[in-house]
Amino acid sequence: MNESIAKRISTEMKIALPAVEATLALLEEGGTVPFIARYRKEATGGLDEENIAAVRDRREQLEELGARKKAISKSLSERGLLSPELEEKIKNAPSLALLEDVYLPFRPKRKTRASVAAEKGLSPLADLIMAQKEAHPELLARSFVSEEKGVSSEEEALKGAADIIAERVSEHGESRARMRLLFGRRGRIKSSLAKGKNEEEGANFRDYFSREEAAAPAPSHRVLAMFRGEKEKILTLSLLPPEEEALAVLIPLFVKGGGPCADLVKEAVIDGYRRLLAPAMETELRNALKKKADREAIMVFEKNVREILLAPPLGPKTILALDPGFRTGCKFVCLNRQGDLLHHGVIFPHPPGGDEAKSGAVIKRAVTDYEIEAIAIGNGTAGRETERFIRGLGLPSSVVITMVNESGASVYSASETARREFPDHDITVRGAVSIGRRLLDPLAELVKIDPGSIGVGQYQHDVNQKELKKALDGAVEFCVNAVGVDLNTASRELLSYVSRIGPAAAGRIIEFREARGPFSSRKDLLKAPGVGPKTFEQAAGFLRVHGGPNPLDGSAVHPERYPIVEKMASDLGCTVEELIKNAEKRRAIKPENYITGDAGLPTLTDILAELERPGRDPRQNFEIFSFAEGVEKIDDLSPGMVLPGVATNVTSFGVFVDIGVHQDGLVHARNLPGGGRTVRPGQKVEVTVLEVDLGRNRISLSMKEKKGRAGNGRA
Repeated sequence: MNESIAKRISTEMKIALPAVEATLALLEEGGTVPFIARYRKEATGGLDEENIAAVRDRREQLEELGARKKAISKSLSERGLLSPELEEKIKNAPSLALLEDVYLPFRPKRKTRASVAAEKGLSPLADLIMAQKEAHPELLARSFVSEEKGVSSEEEALKGAADIIAERVSEHGESRARMRLLFGRRGRIKSSLAKGKNEEEGANFRDYFSREEAAAPAPSHRVLAMFRGEKEKILTLSLLPPEEEALAVLIPLFVKGGGPCADLVKEAVIDGYRRLLAPAMETELRNALKKKADREAIMVFEKNVREILLAPPLGPKTILALDPGFRTGCKFVCLNRQGDLLHHGVIFPHPPGGDEAKSGAVIKRAVTDYEIEAIAIGNGTAGRETERFIRGLGLPSSVVITMVNESGASVYSASETARREFPDHDITVRGAVSIGRRLLDPLAELVKIDPGSIGVGQYQHDVNQKELKKALDGAVEFCVNAVGVDLNTASRELLSYVSRIGPAAAGRIIEFREARGPFSSRKDLLKAPGVGPKTFEQAAGFLRVHGGPNPLDGSAVHPERYPIVEKMASDLGCTVEELIKNAEKRRAIKPENYITGDAGLPTLTDILAELERPGRDPRQNFEIFSFAEGVEKIDDLSPGMVLPGVATNVTSFGVFVDIGVHQDGLVHARNLPGGGRTVRPGQKVEVTVLEVDLGRNRISLSMKEKKGRAGNGRA
């Protein structure tokens, strides 16, 4: 482990050095973030997953910086340019940007105006002019006129020297540092309609046809919108501070007093700023803004994905799921309590050509034949109409009827996973199965699709895709390991997100399970091909085996801690199973009596909590939800209506809410209570309709003020 990296992370993140060192050591040993956070609290001082991931990511950044320093030093050394002073500057550079500033004057360059002038022998003339001691620069230039070197006059010599000075200004470490600071503090982002474009072509970007604001505090969604408009050649952008402020900072760095040489230097400084330094700093500012906007957008996306994946499951029920449609009909499937497909068909309850009576009879018979306990209806096209049809069938009141967000179901139905699970069925059946399984267990089903397809982000295609994938994979990993996975029922996709298992090992475990039958204990996992002691250590605590000989196998107690629980039971004169069932015996346990070298109070507290509710599901309880009756399309809306809804997407500028009209409405941030910090995707909310724009198919909502009561959905 690199001690300097550990110290720097400790200082930057304000985390105790021993905790950082222990975290880095565990990561280097192959520890995963979920495992370290859950089962190594004593070593890390109780760091949570967010902090551990931050330590990991910062280590990677610092290692990248170190690798770049080595590469630069090697390049300079090979070219005989690495002086002790330069080596020290490289060693002490705190960031990639400042490191590149140090290297810039020595970086091999393409041909520039300055390099051409230098080849003509004009660098010494530039030195003399920058010294600003000679009253007559023409006299200095005279000795540099040379037909042989291609300098035909004093004027040409002075022009070449000015080009060299301009490049020196742009590469000067202090000038770059000051400009970087100025651009960050005073840079303005200006957007305008690009030449040759009319307002109709760029209607989606009309808010940015003439806009100017401070760059640094600009919200991420506006930055990404402007960058997208520029990429689509609808907008023209500039990101610059006031030029007079930039020159007021630069000129005193290079101009000393007055005189003709000072005037030449001043002109070169202005040229160097406009032609070289400003574009370079503008690019840096663009990159910094993009990186910041990406980071914020990815954080919003990641948080939303976590909330969606941790949505309450209905639990094991027999399900009838419908994928609604008008012309092509409603595909339906019947699933058992494990989500296995029992039956499928199609009904046509809607016009044109629909037959409600016949379709109703089919559904009633399926509900009876398959002892259906819940009906899941996709919320896409014809969703509300299908819900109304189902509710009108007079089914037993015990049958739960609810709508399910079907975002990404089509992605699943065409995927390799779906083809592997249902090789003999087409995409319509697969899509309906996905809708039903989402009601049973959202997490288990949604892990089968790319989290980017769940539809809860902002500008997801504009952000850094590598960083987005890393964040979303981390979100899925967090959710899967927080809930735990049944080793005997988990799909390949669900199992692959368990700590350290991954897709390849998950496939081997599934094949082993199918060939040998269910696992009777966690320990049996070691018999599966490719599962060694390290994988077992990292994964076992997140896997559940129910109904086996050891009740702890169905809990989050790690096998390495079984001896502690067995000692507790022995001391109380009972079995482990009796200890789990008897609250009075558990209350008699004094955890401090069981502290060992690597198991302190944090671990013992977790163990006792787990014994109280073995294998507890951290997700909330499922709540039945219904949209307002009689409100099924956007034309049914009018300002002032108070309606129930479901938050579908939380962004930095507001919350999108499904109110059952096939078009989500937007609660702008200004219309959210408390800034919307408590709203999460999947949350049941009540909203007031503020405005309906039929032309643009937009609905403006508020969660702040209730202007009436819902009743039939009207104020």
